[in-house]
This record gives sequence, structure tokens and C-alpha cells, in this order.
Amino acid sequence: MGRYMQGNLVVSPSPHVMDNITTTGIMRDVLIALAPAFVMSGVIFGSRAILLTITCIVSAVVFEWGFRIVTKKEQTIGDLSAAVTGILLGFNLPSTLPYWMAVVGSFVAIVVVKQIFGGIGQNFANPAITARIVLLVSFTTPMTTWSLPNRIIEASDAVTGPTPLGILSMGTDLGSLPSNMDLFLGYVGGSLGETSAIALLIGGIYLILRKVIEPSIPVAFIGTVFVFALLAGQDPFFHIFAGGVMLGAFFMATDYSTSPLTTPGKIVFGIGCGVLTMVIRLFGSYPEGVSYAILLMNILTPHIDNMSRRKIYGGGKK
Repeated sequence: MGRYMQGNLVVSPSPHVMDNITTTGIMRDVLIALAPAFVMSGVIFGSRAILLTITCIVSAVVFEWGFRIVTKKEQTIGDLSAAVTGILLGFNLPSTLPYWMAVVGSFVAIVVVKQIFGGIGQNFANPAITARIVLLVSFTTPMTTWSLPNRIIEASDAVTGPTPLGILSMGTDLGSLPSNMDLFLGYVGGSLGETSAIALLIGGIYLILRKVIEPSIPVAFIGTVFVFALLAGQDPFFHIFAGGVMLGAFFMATDYSTSPLTTPGKIVFGIGCGVLTMVIRLFGSYPEGVSYAILLMNILTPHIDNMSRRKIYGGGKK
């Protein structure tokens, strides 16, 4: 339908509600929310963590800029979504990963997952998560070689070691598991942006207060992990603070393009992410399940939307 003039009024189809919310503003808030975790990654793992994240951000922006140039489409790097994808990808990598592998990950995230499907809002899966999984399958050893925190390196000759979830999965030397306080602060091995639970929690609360995200998915995700761990006879706080639960719940499972639209759908989505995460952690061969859980639920999002849509008033079907 078009629009036409009637007197001094412009008549056009809905929606008619206007506000000052823009994609750039939303992405700016996400970058601000990720800043505490970015700073903590440098404190915990050193300058290489900062350089690796910057490599991901710059290469992601360049790939988006280049793709839009080659395909002669309107430039979109100004909306900051490529920068957000870059920093999230960096947060999912070990700080020891070679820089060129991080660039490959940015290519997968931006070109293969995002731009080929039409750009922001058209991707069926979270670009950063998909790129992480591709890197994990392609470069398994570098992607599972974890740098230890600076303060542990200073106290010993070790440079790399297992993550807390890796120790739990192997079932050996459980006495060496870090305390929940170390997990909360982030002084453990792991991907550079997922270890500090307190930094991620601060960022997540900021996004909720700014109304960038609803609490439905994070609460359902984290709550499900808590309950599942209790039922399995394990420490629920360990499973919440260890690995990528906090990063995934607040920053990746809440991606607008790949999560359900309705609140009931978001709750189902979050519960599904939590259940799949714990099933993979406790019964799978890989110690961490957050990325796989979110990717699988991304694929199910259209079906969740169909089942959770409200009935049209007076209609017999959804």
C-alpha cells in the first residue's frame, strides 16, 4: 500500500509510532555493556587479549565494508553491528589463537553468516557463535589451548592449562577446581571474554536497564542451568560462572535476529538453551555446550515463533 495526501495530512499504512531508537544506538549500548569484560580480558590475560579482540573488530568491519562495496549495496558499517560481531567473536576465542585464524573467523561471521543472507536482521544464526564453531572444527588444537590468567602464570612456569569445565569433564584432580569467587572474578583459564562473570553481569544489567534486551532469555537460560545442575547433584554456581553461560545468556542468545519475538517464546528459547548446555556439559564429549545450544535454538526460533504467536482477535487460528 502506498500513501496519499488528504488535506494537510499524510495517510499511510501502520505502524505510525515513531521513536529515537536506532540500530546504531542499540549497538553502541551493546559495546558499552561489553566494555567491562573487554577491560577484564586485558587484566586477566594480558595485552594479547586486547590485540586479538581488536583484530576481530577491525577485520569484521573491513569485511563488511568490502562486501558492501563489491555487491554495490548501501554501506552499513556505520550501524556498529560489525564491530559488535567482532568483539563477540574475540570474546569466544582463547587469547593464544593466531591472529590470522581470528581473521578467518571474522570472514565466516560477516560474509558467510551475515551478509550473504542479506545483512543485519536477515541472518538465521548468530554470526559470532557460528564462526566460533567453524574455527573449533577447523582448528581444534589452537581453539582448545587455553591461556592461564597472569597471576597464575606469575606463580608457576605454566602458560596454558585446562578450563574449569575441562577439569570437571576429565573427572581428575577435582581438588584443583577454582573457587566460585575466582570464577566470578574471572581468574581462570578460558576464552578471553567469557571468564569474568561479574564484568558480564554488569554489562547485562546495563542492557536490561537501557531496555536493549528483555530479561526473559537471560533469566530463563541461567535459571535452567541452575536447576539442572542442582538436579544433577552439582554446584549450580560453578556451572553459571564457568564457561560461556553469562556471555551467551546476556549477549548472544538475546540477538534480535535469531531469538523469538514474543515473551513466552523467549522463555522457551532460554530454557532450551539452558537444557542443551547442561546436557552437552554433563553427557557430551566436549566440556562446553553454550555455543552449540544457542545455535541449535537459533534454528528452532521460527518454529518457536509460530507456536507462541498470539491469536488474532476473533480468529480461530494463530
